[in-house]
Amino acid sequence: MQMMKSLGAAALSLIAGVVAHEADADEIKLSVRSDLEWQTTGEGVAFAPLKGNRFEESYMAMVRLPAGLVSPLHVKSAGMFGLVVTGEMVHLADDRIVGREKVLKSGDYYEIPAGLPHLSKCVSQIDCVTFLYQDGPFDFLPVGEGRQ
Repeated sequence: MQMMKSLGAAALSLIAGVVAHEADADEIKLSVRSDLEWQTTGEGVAFAPLKGNRFEESYMAMVRLPAGLVSPLHVKSAGMFGLVVTGEMVHLADDRIVGREKVLKSGDYYEIPAGLPHLSKCVSQIDCVTFLYQDGPFDFLPVGEGRQ
């Protein structure tokens, strides 16, 4: 488990290093939580962009899922790399797995490969907030009709 956390931290450090390299050498970009500009979808999931346009390119954003939200089974065309900031989340590679849920808490890291059918849950009493890097444009492609 410690190795997975170390690998996750290393991946996020690498991502941050790439972003820092792209920024001007004399510029530090700060994003204060109270200044984030949240864009809420019809399903109640909110995105606060940090870098990149999520519909056109790879991006980084803070993402907020309402407490109790369970996404439909879906795939994404790009890989996802996330770090839980607040709340408790579960990500499952198949909606039929029962009793094998691993709850992620603040500081826990996750990766969801491109094209992998999965669902995500915010299982806490408070909203779940994650830092998310996606290595390509955002999409949300439901798998099957009426499945949750």
